[in-house]
Amino acid sequence: MTLGGSRNRGKIVSGPGRGRRHAHTAGVVRGREGWSWAGRESKLRLAAAESGVRPRLTEGLLRRLEDERPFFVKEEVCSGHEYGVPRGVACLLAAFSGGADFGHEALDIITVMKYVLYCVFFLLLWITPNTRICASYQGIPLSVVKLWASAFGGEIKSIAAKYSGSQLLQKKYKEFEQSVRVEEIDGIKLVKKLAGKMEQMFHKKAEAIKRLVEAAEEAHLNHEEDPELQYEYFNAVLINEMDEEGKTLELGGEFILQPNEHFNNLSVNLSLSVVQVPTNMYNKDSAIVNGVYWSEALNKVFVDNFKRDPSLIWQYFGSAKGFFRQYPGIKWTPDEHGVLEFDCRNRKWYIQAATSPKDVVILVDVSGSMKGLRLTIARQTVSSILDTLGDDDFFNIIAYNEELHYVEPCLNGTLVQADIANKDHFRGRLDKLFAKGIGMLDVALTEAFELLSNFNETGRGSVCSQAIMLVTDGAVETYDAVFAKYNWPDRKVRVFPYLIGRESAFADNLKWMACANKGYFTQISTLADVQENVMEYLHVLSRPKVIDREHDMVWTEAYVDSTLTNAHNALEDAQGPVLMTTVAMPVFSTKNETRNKGILLGVVGTDVPVSEILKAITKYKLGIHGYAFAITNNGYILTHPDLQPLYEEGKKRRKSSYSSVDLSEVEWEDKEDELRNAMVNRQTGSFSMKVKKTVDKGKRVLVLHNDYYYTDINGTPFSLGVALSRGHGKYFFRGNISVEEGLHDLEHPDVVLANEWTYCNTDEHPEHNYLSQIDAIKLYFNGEPHLKCDKDLIQEVLFDAVVTAPLEAYWTSLALNKSENSDKGVEIAYLGTRTGLSRINLFVMPDQLTNQDFLTGEDKEVVFSADHFPLWYKRAAEQVPGTFIYSLPFGSGSENKSVVLASSAIHLLDERESPIAAAVGIQMKLEFFQRKFWTASRQCAALDGKCSISCDNDEISCYLIDNNGFIIVAEDLSLTGVFFGEAEGAVMSKLVSMGSFKKVNLYDYQAICRVYSQTSDTAHTLLHPYFALFAAVRWLLTEFVIFLVEFNLYSWWYSDLTIKAQRGGKTMLVPCDKEYPGFVSERTIKETVGNIDCESCVKSFVIQQIPSSNLFMVVIDNTCDCSDFGPVTMDPENSMECGGSVGLTPSLTATVLILIVTIFTRTQLGNLAGAAVYGLVTVSQTGPTFAMLTGAMDRAGRDATPSQAL
Repeated sequence: MTLGGSRNRGKIVSGPGRGRRHAHTAGVVRGREGWSWAGRESKLRLAAAESGVRPRLTEGLLRRLEDERPFFVKEEVCSGHEYGVPRGVACLLAAFSGGADFGHEALDIITVMKYVLYCVFFLLLWITPNTRICASYQGIPLSVVKLWASAFGGEIKSIAAKYSGSQLLQKKYKEFEQSVRVEEIDGIKLVKKLAGKMEQMFHKKAEAIKRLVEAAEEAHLNHEEDPELQYEYFNAVLINEMDEEGKTLELGGEFILQPNEHFNNLSVNLSLSVVQVPTNMYNKDSAIVNGVYWSEALNKVFVDNFKRDPSLIWQYFGSAKGFFRQYPGIKWTPDEHGVLEFDCRNRKWYIQAATSPKDVVILVDVSGSMKGLRLTIARQTVSSILDTLGDDDFFNIIAYNEELHYVEPCLNGTLVQADIANKDHFRGRLDKLFAKGIGMLDVALTEAFELLSNFNETGRGSVCSQAIMLVTDGAVETYDAVFAKYNWPDRKVRVFPYLIGRESAFADNLKWMACANKGYFTQISTLADVQENVMEYLHVLSRPKVIDREHDMVWTEAYVDSTLTNAHNALEDAQGPVLMTTVAMPVFSTKNETRNKGILLGVVGTDVPVSEILKAITKYKLGIHGYAFAITNNGYILTHPDLQPLYEEGKKRRKSSYSSVDLSEVEWEDKEDELRNAMVNRQTGSFSMKVKKTVDKGKRVLVLHNDYYYTDINGTPFSLGVALSRGHGKYFFRGNISVEEGLHDLEHPDVVLANEWTYCNTDEHPEHNYLSQIDAIKLYFNGEPHLKCDKDLIQEVLFDAVVTAPLEAYWTSLALNKSENSDKGVEIAYLGTRTGLSRINLFVMPDQLTNQDFLTGEDKEVVFSADHFPLWYKRAAEQVPGTFIYSLPFGSGSENKSVVLASSAIHLLDERESPIAAAVGIQMKLEFFQRKFWTASRQCAALDGKCSISCDNDEISCYLIDNNGFIIVAEDLSLTGVFFGEAEGAVMSKLVSMGSFKKVNLYDYQAICRVYSQTSDTAHTLLHPYFALFAAVRWLLTEFVIFLVEFNLYSWWYSDLTIKAQRGGKTMLVPCDKEYPGFVSERTIKETVGNIDCESCVKSFVIQQIPSSNLFMVVIDNTCDCSDFGPVTMDPENSMECGGSVGLTPSLTATVLILIVTIFTRTQLGNLAGAAVYGLVTVSQTGPTFAMLTGAMDRAGRDATPSQAL
């Protein structure tokens, strides 16, 4: 291979094509058309390195040779050491003398003299020591590094193969080769089968809900409302509570609670339900007591449903009156202030079931009369309206006085989906509303109607209900002209006025608007009234569904329930929040006298944990890298192995946007959203693309080619997809073994089955709940009729148990042989098979393990889980057959870096696309592994035993890195586990530029970034010239004081416009997108010699692959300092969403320009120019802000000044 390159290599040609400048030498070299300058160039460069010639000088002379003539060196001239001159110098002399054969034509005297001088110059360089041009260190011999790598590779592979038993296991699978049947997986058939299994599971939940709806409507039909009804019920907060005298509280009483494993060991009552009433409602309100009384009939159905389907968890009824009945009964505990914020009517499952999808425009009055408490109530009202919107809804908020102000300028003239991220963003913008001026309601209504009409025409909205929410303190007229133009006679848009304040002078006008436009009028006098009054509009929007008897069943996207008792919170602390989806259905009044009024009684629902959905997925048929995923009709992820709903911050916490992660954010290589759109449209088909999958906590990357297959799940809004990686991932094999033999080997004490895989369903019947999977398999073969098992999976796991059984005896013999592993460097041997079977053997006592968390489930990534194979298994599968992959586990503590894992895949067949049957590996002490490396690096081939180079020399540094560039061995122990580019940035940069390592750009669209809350607002206030002036004055005064105190001219000159948030601001975590690099070695490049031009020297290095591994030895010349290059890191680059201009710090130039424009003119044109200047000078600092600025400027040019536009 080529060891180096000339900058002008591509320009060298022979013959007349080289140009006029070299025409006089054309034809000098004859009969050498088969010789290559590029090939000889590499030999010359290597020869120069071996001879101690400085690389920079070598490169310069080679370039000169290229310019002068195409020399070609004869191999035989370089073969000997003439006159005691080293081979490298001999080659160079031969090159400069024309290879001892220039042909038959004579050269001119000038050319001959040039080459004589070249030869003399090289000889002087060789014999002159310690000059500034030629370093004292004589280079890094590639042959020596290759010797070290070979010695270490042979030694470590021998250890890994011996203790893992890889050769024995490969032999055992070979013995069964004739009895197995290899099948190619039919992706479409597989995804349809999985969708059918999920459909059955979802159907059982839906049937339970239907029984609850029927029971609830019948109970209400038979109940007569009694205003005087007194009824004692179990209040979820008051049960088992005592007063000061030791007596049970009213609506409390003794309520038996027992821990139940099915409900995550929470204390529950499986016979009764409890009732929760929001804090702002009266427990004994007549409407609540009557509702609680007739809904008691649901208790019997709750219990019956649970008996029919023991996999059910929480069942409940959320009343339109506000109370919440939950089964099984559990105690709720208020927060430290005695408040329970939970209101079932704000939950997504309630809103989606109670109403149809809707497009909503919220108009907020910000005229001068709304100052003070009214504006505060208005903000809270808008926030509560946002709480009632779900993912199927679209909205926007417009503030109005004499002007129109979109609350988010980025989204002028459109509606946005009401997902959590959008609602939170708009909610944060409400604090920027200020009251002033006169309210022009007719202009606001016109804008709202036109916005709804235009958006509806695009077909992007809900295409169902449309509504205008008007939040104001009054209307001076009815504006019937506007309604007549845009809404009558069809009245497709409902109008819901909310009158803010106690005064009712203009109430009649607002009531008329509501009645004339099929809406509802509500007056909100205090903050306490907000939530209950906002809910009223839901009853109006639900009337069409009630009248038409549309019992639509709804399914929510994945979310974390925060119902939130102390027990739930304790569970979250221990396990992290549990993702689930909810199936819900509305309950209507069926009484004849209310049928035409369309009265919604409430909504019933039950939760379905995502873990329950994953049980329907046969992971063993998806292959090592394969996975199944499901999305909603909005494209949001229901389940996907790359979904990251949690983050670490002292404990596992939910991300704010965890429930609205789009498929395109995890399958981001699909640039055209072909896969997403096909699944959203509920199509059946296939799709293929190359993907980059990150593993090992995002630090490593696997480049795969995936085939995707997808279809819809009938009876739900979900679509199911399956991803299969090409190659071994598309094949599956079936073994054949007797049940008796398989059961015998399955019961070995070292056998463990994947904890999250379902071999047999032990949840359906209570008597099976306590069975292990192995016990369940034995019971299944004993003829247990009520136990449902995956027959194919069981057959294959029995086969794997038989094939892998000899390893138990093999490992035991190694452990008993005291002459083996005397220093206890190898601690664990392990294996895993494609059926989730694992075997583990300890070569040391458990308390002597260096890393005791490995394979224990503490780190989900290294064990079989419901949606992925272990990390060591996945990485081994991508290695060349027969080789081992070595790595350091990345853990939260440095102690996890004290072991090395070595793993290898076991292929069933010799063919390229053979299925992978298993993977084996060992855990070694890091100190043991490093000792083997340093021993190998001291070897040399010299006959006298005197090594010319050693890793002990101060002149060189030796590293052992893996195929992703992480250091496993270094002289500086603190570098263990560190990315190589951080330690040797110059060398890493060179390796990337030479192609030895490839840089891969990766993206995380679910990231969390830490920002300063003081600067997390959008920059709209700085658009106002006065704010710019005040900020500039404040900056000048502050910096002047700091200058006097610190007298640091440098920091004063480079300080920012505003006081940094670090001086006093708090940090906060916000969603963001991250782009970060990953690095992967190029498999075809086994060795590389490189030189790096530094400021005053040239740094040389050699990288050599360790045979049969994913490791590389890197030897670097220490005599040249290349620290000016800086490190190469894997640090991400963050980007914020539109409107989130975090860390906005305009330059001093920007402020001066704004001040000049402000002083120059106060006209509208001047203000517009100021905004434009500000936008131009800040766009380079924060990209998202520019979209906001252009939107604000557009309105400024059309309607008002930039300050008024915001």
